[in-house]
Amino acid sequence: MDFRLTDDSTDAVPIVLLTPSRLENWIGTASPFEQRWIRALGFTAEPGKCTLLPAEDGRLGRVLAGELSPEEALWSLAALPEALPEGTYRLELAPNSLAASALALGWALGSYAFTRYKPRRREPARLVWPEAANRAEVERLARGLFLARDLVNTPAESMGPAELAEAAAAVARAAGAQCRIVAGDDVLRENYPMIHAVGRASARAPRLIDLRWGPEDAPKVTLVGKGVCFDSGGLDLKPSGNMRLMKKDMGGAAVMLGLASALMDAGLPIRLRLLIAAVENSVSGNAIRPLDILPTRAGKMVEIGNTDAEGRLILGDALTEADSEQPALLLDCATLTGAARAALGPDMPALFSNDDTLAADILRAGEAQADPLWRMPLYKPYRSMLDTKLADLNSAPDSSFAGAITAALYLQEFVSPRTPWAHLDLYAWNPKPKPGRPEGGEAQGLRALYALIQGRFGA
Repeated sequence: MDFRLTDDSTDAVPIVLLTPSRLENWIGTASPFEQRWIRALGFTAEPGKCTLLPAEDGRLGRVLAGELSPEEALWSLAALPEALPEGTYRLELAPNSLAASALALGWALGSYAFTRYKPRRREPARLVWPEAANRAEVERLARGLFLARDLVNTPAESMGPAELAEAAAAVARAAGAQCRIVAGDDVLRENYPMIHAVGRASARAPRLIDLRWGPEDAPKVTLVGKGVCFDSGGLDLKPSGNMRLMKKDMGGAAVMLGLASALMDAGLPIRLRLLIAAVENSVSGNAIRPLDILPTRAGKMVEIGNTDAEGRLILGDALTEADSEQPALLLDCATLTGAARAALGPDMPALFSNDDTLAADILRAGEAQADPLWRMPLYKPYRSMLDTKLADLNSAPDSSFAGAITAALYLQEFVSPRTPWAHLDLYAWNPKPKPGRPEGGEAQGLRALYALIQGRFGA
């Protein structure tokens, strides 16, 4: 992968990051020619803005860029790979290691484009590696983020359960990990009845993807991802407007696969396990029906409240298996509910956890990484909304209230209270472009979870 970062500083044009308060001092050090240009252009170092200063010989001499606030510093350079003329640039002032790594990662993310079907119009500008940057860390995070974005952006025609399984197998091969894939009716034979029930209506058979890496005696960190490669809604068919973006319904699996890739590359002393339930929720004669009552891996009987609430069904089976090993940390990611988006919008995943310390640590990591989340409650009184006379649980209560909370409460039924567990209900998509975050698939929460795991289990 080309992150548009280079060691070749030949003819590199300097970039000066400035705040409004630093601008006047810097102008005092500039040449009279540059001072006249700055004042003529009216540049005020507004955050996110940049201006080009010519050299006296007519070439591009310098770039001035307005620095973002400390909590958004990651994105200070993210617009520049596409905004600047092709060529090589360097930071004029050497930042410290933390800032250098963040700026380099922001530059890499700003260079991303999904080019599988259409080439980009031009190559983005290159940045000379900041001297203090942790190159390995920047590259492993960029690779994980690019992988997740690519998977989400790929149309469902080319990203079904089999293709998602092969993507996981490729990550495993690169890292020297084991990857076991259970497919088709074997999913049912191995007692993942909900994964099979949701996926059986598609001509593309369901998969249970099980990746393992690291010493068996190391602390167990288990990741679970929702891999609904396309969601028609099943017999409770979505309207066309709601179905249009459902290639992204495997965004939770994409984030977790990108995260697993980064964690393995970092060589953390953990026993990593990744479980992905990969299905397509389709319509056919053997599709699950509303008010069907079906078994789960945990032995609980579940009444199907709505066939369009399929993500929690497949996650329940995967979480049951994940919890069976009593991991030191259990995390799941899923594009689960529209209710979370109604509450928090597209940019901020909803965080649910049965462990207050874990939740606080994730929120702190998200803030530090400019990867924000917002905690929502596992409000116990709403558990009664899942009650039904005919089964242990109803998968989707017939109510317009608390949809994200009741979905999380459903998942909690498959996790032991003693297991530190967090659930991220995310959108996995940028509806509008921002610097470093083009319209399309997004690996929300990946950097926050990476920082959390590194902080808890790193050497």
